[in-house]
Amino acid sequence: MNKNNLYAIILAGGKGTRMGNIEKPKQFMEIGNKPIIIHTIEKFVLHTEFDEILVLSPKQWIKHTEDLIRKYISSDSRIHVIEGGATRNETIMNAIQYIDREGNLNDETVIVTHDSVRPFLTHRIIDENIRYAREFGACNTVIPATDTIVESKDHQFVTSIPDRTAMYQGQTPQTFKAVQLRDLYESLTAEEKEILTDACKILIMKGEKVHLVEGEVSNIKITYPHDLRVAEALLGGE
Repeated sequence: MNKNNLYAIILAGGKGTRMGNIEKPKQFMEIGNKPIIIHTIEKFVLHTEFDEILVLSPKQWIKHTEDLIRKYISSDSRIHVIEGGATRNETIMNAIQYIDREGNLNDETVIVTHDSVRPFLTHRIIDENIRYAREFGACNTVIPATDTIVESKDHQFVTSIPDRTAMYQGQTPQTFKAVQLRDLYESLTAEEKEILTDACKILIMKGEKVHLVEGEVSNIKITYPHDLRVAEALLGGE
């Protein structure tokens, strides 16, 4: 049995289509002369409490990901690249199944799930995710919404303008007790699974509480070409 019951789950399933680059998924694009995904993995490697760091990749990119890890990260036996699923949540379930096959899944196993294209998360954010997930079962990293949020159900006219003081923008990590997350996911109908946008929604749909973790404005998701320029500027300031 692993000593800490703690796993990092790095979600590297993105195709990079919004980058206008369908040849290479965005996690492999470089900032500061290193692939984005390597910067992200390094943040978890520095955190010694993790038993394993699982990188979930599309099947055709597994070997490339393994090659990059060998090239840029000094040998760390905790890192394993495994195949992701068709959706974000199926990918997380693949990681839980892997932990189960290894014989390390129990009610106290905690998984810290994080986007491979958010390389600027901080150790404070990781620490608080672990602490709150152990205490409450699940947590979500967020920042307060700075802009007014406008809802439009028909995508043409404003339907409502929610109170901004109650609105937050979701980031990652999202952290869970793995068994609870798996059991709740498996209890959903096919229709419920269809409308899921992220893992926290699984708990919300089932009436479970998800604690907030304060994120950072700098914890950006690199999605568009503009984000690469922002990321280079952030790296220059680190």
